[in-house]
Amino acid sequence: MRSNGTFRGYSKGCLAVIMTAWAGVAGHAQQPAPRRAPTAPPPITWPSPPLADGPIVLDTGIQHQIRLVVTKGLNQPFSMAFLPDGGILIAERPGRLRIVRNGVLDPNPIAGLPKIQAQGLSGLMDLALHPRFSENHLVYFTYHKPPETPGGPGNNGGVITLARGRWDGAALVEVRDVFSAIASGNASRIVFGRDGMVYMTVGIGDPPAAMRAQDPNDLAGKVLRLRDDGSVPPDNPFVGRAGYRPEIYTLGHRNALGLAVEPDTGAIWECENGPNGGDEINVLQPGKNYGWPVVSFGRFYLGPRVTEHPWQEGMEQPLVFWVPAIAISGMTFYTGDKFPNWKNNVFVGGMRQGEVPRSGHLERIDFNDKWEELHRESMLRELQQRIRDVRQGPDGYLYVLTAENDGALMRIEPAPAASGR
Repeated sequence: MRSNGTFRGYSKGCLAVIMTAWAGVAGHAQQPAPRRAPTAPPPITWPSPPLADGPIVLDTGIQHQIRLVVTKGLNQPFSMAFLPDGGILIAERPGRLRIVRNGVLDPNPIAGLPKIQAQGLSGLMDLALHPRFSENHLVYFTYHKPPETPGGPGNNGGVITLARGRWDGAALVEVRDVFSAIASGNASRIVFGRDGMVYMTVGIGDPPAAMRAQDPNDLAGKVLRLRDDGSVPPDNPFVGRAGYRPEIYTLGHRNALGLAVEPDTGAIWECENGPNGGDEINVLQPGKNYGWPVVSFGRFYLGPRVTEHPWQEGMEQPLVFWVPAIAISGMTFYTGDKFPNWKNNVFVGGMRQGEVPRSGHLERIDFNDKWEELHRESMLRELQQRIRDVRQGPDGYLYVLTAENDGALMRIEPAPAASGR
C-alpha cells in the first residue's frame, strides 16, 4: 500500500470492488462463523468412463469423420513434445517423463528428471524443444521444485521452475534449472517464440491472493519472457523500470494453461482458466495488462460475477471467452494438410464444462481474416474424457492427451472413408 491510498497504482475503490465481490463468495468477514465459509459448492464426483482401445471413429462438423488411434498407459499426462526421430515425449504430472514410439508407450520412465513436488495440481508441467534442437538436443520443461523450507506459506505446491536437459536418445542428461519463479500450486506452460525467447506462464488463483496478478513487482499471474539460459532479454517491456520485475512480458492473468505461436505473425496466444466462467484466449502484446482480477467475464464458484464491470480502460479484452467455463487446457493452431477444412483453426482442450463431470471435450474455433470468431465446434464429447493438451504433430495430425489417472495419447486422423463437405 502506498501513502496515496493505492496498491501498485490501483485505487481503494478498485480494490473495494474486488474484495466486496470476494466477500459475497467467501462470507462476510464481519459476521463471525463457527467454521470457514465455503468458496465453492460440493464437488460432483463422477469419474470418466474407461476409454475404448480404438481405433475410434467419430463424426464431426466440417471435417466429418475422424479416426482416433489410442495409446494407453499414461497417468495424468500434461504435455508432449515431438522428437525429430518420430518419438513423442510426454510429461506426466506426478513427475515422470515417458516416450511413445510408433504408437507404443515405453513401460519405463525416462531417467534424468530432478526431484519434483507433485502435490494437488502441481508436478511436472510443460515440455518444449529448443529451436536448435537438432544441434544442441536441449529439452526444456517446467516443474514444481520442492521448497527449501517445506510447509512454509505458499509452498505446498512447490516453486515453479524452468529447467533444461540434453536428450541423449534414451535419457535427459546435464539437467539444470535455468529460472525459478514463485512458490505456487498453479500451472506453468512454455513456448519458444520466433524470436528464440522462452515465454513462460506463472499462474495465480482467486482473491484475495489474486491481486498479486496486478503487482508488477511480483511474478504471480504473469507471462514471462526469458532468454534460453534464463536471463532477461534487454528489450523486455519493463527492463529498467523501478518497481517492475524485468522478466514480465504481460500481467493480469489467472491460471494460464496454453501457449501457442500464431503462424502468420508469430504473435504469442495464451489461454487461461477463469473460475466458474471467464476462460479466455488472449493475444499477448508486450507490457499489456489482461485484467485479472479487476476485469473478467467470469463468475466465482458460488455464482457471483467477478465484477459487474468486465471492461476497464487500460486493460485488454480477450479475443474469445467462455461462460460457463470449459476448464480450458492446451492450445494449438492447425497448419497441416491432413485436414484442409481445419486450416488456421485454433484447437483448445476442455476438461469439464460448467463444473459438470464427464463433459470434457476438444473445441475447434475458426476465424475470419481479421481473427474475428466465426464458429466453435465441440468435438470428442462422446468420449467423456478430460482433454489436457492438444498439439499438431510434424506429420500433420492432431494429438490430444486425456487428463485421467488412466490417461491416453490420441492421434486424430481423417477416417479412411472421410470426405470434406
